[in-house]
Amino acid sequence: MNSITEQQNKRIYYLIVGPQANSNSEVFGVARIFASFNDTFVHVTDLSGKETIARVTGGMKVKADRDESSPYAAMLAAQDVAVKCKEVGITAVHVKIRATGGTRSKTPGPGGQAALRALARSGLRIGRIEDVTPVPSDSTRKKGGRRGRRL
Repeated sequence: MNSITEQQNKRIYYLIVGPQANSNSEVFGVARIFASFNDTFVHVTDLSGKETIARVTGGMKVKADRDESSPYAAMLAAQDVAVKCKEVGITAVHVKIRATGGTRSKTPGPGGQAALRALARSGLRIGRIEDVTPVPSDSTRKKGGRRGRRL
């Protein structure tokens, strides 16, 4: 008799990962793409930016150092991130793309466009696309000296 009451009192708890939302509404995340000329980072967070959902780099996908920043490596990284987002329940992303910036190059590297295209093709909806490259208002002295780098 005692074992029957114990079985009735047992409760089952389910661990739910990701945001709680209706099935018909979009769940947004923020995809931060950092495309330098040496590597490409694809980092998806929640809307506040505090919780990391997935972070994959081009260097994690290819073996050769010279291929880390290539469009192919960025595409593979973005596809991995998209799969992880769908597992968690994120269906749409706002994209923040960034170059090195500061006193260095303000144009994104070769992997930026490929990563964005791969996110869109993987089935994630794209919300807003924003360029968040840091631009100095007045900066420290640029590398290379007064007359620049002489070849």
